[in-house]
Amino acid sequence: MQALQVTRFGPPEVLRVVDVDEPHAGPGQIRVTVRAAGVNPMDWKIRSGALQLGSVRLPYVPGSDVAGVVDEVGREVSGVAIGEEVFGFAVGGGSAEYAVLEHFAAKPAGMGWAEAAGLPVAVETAVRALGLLGVSAGQTLLINGAAGGVGAAAVQFARARDATVIGTSSPANHDFLRSLGATPTTYGTGLVQRVRALAPSGVDRAFDAAGRGALPDLIELAGGPERVLTIADPQAQQHGVRFTVGGGSPSYQALGEAARLFAQGRFSLPVARTFPLADAPQAHRMSEEGHVRGKLVLLLD
Repeated sequence: MQALQVTRFGPPEVLRVVDVDEPHAGPGQIRVTVRAAGVNPMDWKIRSGALQLGSVRLPYVPGSDVAGVVDEVGREVSGVAIGEEVFGFAVGGGSAEYAVLEHFAAKPAGMGWAEAAGLPVAVETAVRALGLLGVSAGQTLLINGAAGGVGAAAVQFARARDATVIGTSSPANHDFLRSLGATPTTYGTGLVQRVRALAPSGVDRAFDAAGRGALPDLIELAGGPERVLTIADPQAQQHGVRFTVGGGSPSYQALGEAARLFAQGRFSLPVARTFPLADAPQAHRMSEEGHVRGKLVLLLD
């Protein structure tokens, strides 16, 4: 099969489309014919060598988010059949013609392949973050970087939990945040004053999905580092803030929750741009540059 492959860590140009052996579904797994594969910031961080994970060994197929049609069902798997459309997390890389999945959900009718492929990491990270923060009904949540994939997902999950959301973004994305149910404001100097004007009763929790040195302001607004969580600032420990990029107890139930909310018309995650598999270097480069509203997705024939 054709697959994207990394044979050495480095710039986007190290990505190559090559022929590799097909994977097959083992016990507790399914295999899908991949229709679309999401590109996440973690993908370029691993590819560049900026993020070193012991589980990643060269050569490897990048990407974990996929959407496709089931074509193999392994032993000990129930509730899914060949021919069904699903999205989920690929085992061993998803930027390929075929991918093996262990955690997945049915793709809702009306959801496109690109949007489905952009969901897994974003929705799992968002739900896990809200759980770690203990976000609940009646609280006010501040999300720094609310227009990106994880941020936009967190806005919608928080609103589904009846929390009030204030989200930071560039002014160009303020209407987008309003459409998701958040009150927008800009990030940067003066954030504390702007948020206090929007939430005179205060902020209960803060979620940093963008970094940009916002942690001191978020701590001040939320009332302490224990009420703040970041997925974007590696200096979190210096501020006493929790930092999470995965692992621990993944919130795989987020896949089903996103599908249910989508079916109810209460969840969507925009696709910023799609690329053919051969243009993966361009997608990675765009992801590295940041400021992407929504998701970047590779499409496979």
